Amino acid sequence: MNQKHTITLLTFLTVFFFVPAMAQTKKPADKKQPAKTTAKPAAKAKAPAKSTTVQKAGAKNLGDAASKVAAADTTKKGGQTNPNNNNSSLAEEIVVTTSYKPVLAEAVKIRRNPDLEDKTPYKAPLNYAPIDKKLAQDNNIRQLDAMQRPPEQDSVQTNNYAKVGIGSMKTTFGEAYFGNGKDQALQVGGYLKHFAQSGSSLEKQNDSRQEVGVFGKSIMAENTLTGRITYKRHQTYFYGLDQDNPPATPFDPAKQVFNTIGAEGEIAKNFKDEENAFTYAAKFKGYIFNNAFSAKESNVVISGFLNKTVKQFYAGLSASVDLGSQKDVLYSQSNNIVRANPYIKFQGENYKIDAGVNIAKEFGFSDRFYIFPAAKLEFQVVPKYVRLFAEAKGDINRASIKEFTDVNPFLSENINLQNSVDKLDITVGLKGTLAPGLGFKAAIYRNSIKDLPLFVNNFAATFNKYQVIYDNGDARVSGFNGELDFKASEDVNVYGRIEIKDYKMASEAQPWNLPKFILTAGTSIHINDKVDINGSLMFRGSTQDPLLLTGSTPAAPQYIQIKSFADLSGGATYKINKQFSVFVQANNILNASSKTWVYYPNYGFNIFGGVGYAF
Repeated sequence: MNQKHTITLLTFLTVFFFVPAMAQTKKPADKKQPAKTTAKPAAKAKAPAKSTTVQKAGAKNLGDAASKVAAADTTKKGGQTNPNNNNSSLAEEIVVTTSYKPVLAEAVKIRRNPDLEDKTPYKAPLNYAPIDKKLAQDNNIRQLDAMQRPPEQDSVQTNNYAKVGIGSMKTTFGEAYFGNGKDQALQVGGYLKHFAQSGSSLEKQNDSRQEVGVFGKSIMAENTLTGRITYKRHQTYFYGLDQDNPPATPFDPAKQVFNTIGAEGEIAKNFKDEENAFTYAAKFKGYIFNNAFSAKESNVVISGFLNKTVKQFYAGLSASVDLGSQKDVLYSQSNNIVRANPYIKFQGENYKIDAGVNIAKEFGFSDRFYIFPAAKLEFQVVPKYVRLFAEAKGDINRASIKEFTDVNPFLSENINLQNSVDKLDITVGLKGTLAPGLGFKAAIYRNSIKDLPLFVNNFAATFNKYQVIYDNGDARVSGFNGELDFKASEDVNVYGRIEIKDYKMASEAQPWNLPKFILTAGTSIHINDKVDINGSLMFRGSTQDPLLLTGSTPAAPQYIQIKSFADLSGGATYKINKQFSVFVQANNILNASSKTWVYYPNYGFNIFGGVGYAF
């Protein structure tokens, strides 16, 4: 497009936009006064032309071109038009013939549909509920809950189990366990046990043990009730004799049988993780005992405790009433002890302190009153790994026919009964975890015991039976206890315990028949889903009995010594399927000719096996 055409186009645009605008801004003249076309009015018309100043300024460059274009004459000149008049001015009076009506172009449609999809993000309603739970300190010392083994998905739930077996030395073995199954609120069950052996080294070297029991446990909303009833029977013979000097007449060992009927029950408040908790428990326990002779004993113990917690402060009272009666050919007596133990406990992040006293009163064949310390301390030396503990306590030990014969079944009739007193037992040690799966406990102690009971031979009066004597005065027992439990994995567990003792007797020359060294250890290994093996070792140090050796004199007594021995045992179980399994057990694998009591050798190597059934 050349310059000429461009000027022409701009001229038309100027006329189109500016001329109508000027026409609208001009006021019409009064009709009574005719328009004047003289020069003077033209000069005076400059005032109303101020409204077109903007338009003139905008058309300054294009004004000349626009003035050359012929336009319609809209001036009023006596009703006549003069098209040849070139002296027309914009200041002349302009008559508006019609109103300005702007015309808009037709709207352009938007070729796009609205998005009707709801894209508003969903906001879930939030409800906040505070948890009313006491903060538990993980590093505090507290009772650990037993970890439940996760159930096997492909296993069949079995509530009952039975094992039977036979072996060398006329061994017969049997066990059975019964239960009501999986129930969170009620557990009821029972068990049967039998084990008997007959040795060959001595006449009637027989031992037979049976046990029957039923139990129940009910967990209610606030309390838990537990109960148990048991019956135990132990049969043996006084088969011991001096093999170097056998009797001239045929030897017929006397028979001994122990029968015990026991029962116990307990009610305890269920644990609740709450602040300022109040807990309590009450327990009843008793038994009736007799033997093949005339000895009879009954005992009832009623105990309980009350405990109130206030933040890190505990206060409580535990008490018990121990009532017993004992009869034999030469005596019939009562032996009773009442105990009360008020205590205060403090527990912090790294420590735990128990402070209290044990008040004990004897009445019956003995009448004495004691107040013993009852204090404990635990402190975390290495948090979560090693704890230091210390304890100081004392108590009265009730003399019992049943407990004495449980240790030595070859006691004679009319056992001498006298309560011993632990005047002060002090223990200091460490316990904790050395590495994952490796737990330990080590302690040194010193005990002061008044009237320490001892088992010694009474062969001069009874041929092959034992009696109970007492170290009159205060004996001191010092020693070391160590325990180690290593759980290498879920399939391997090894444990061990060692006891070392030193005796300072008050009146007796030696701690008769009390070993100064005992080591026990064992392991259980789960080879696979079919095979399990186990093993145990017991090593017992030498002891002395006040039996004089041949040739010794009262001036230079020489006492018989029972040598130390080791007893190694082991067994294995093979699981045929989910119900049936077979087992084998071997005892005294080393076949040591050991003795626990003079004239009474232990059983040599023996092995037995059998089958188990789960249903």
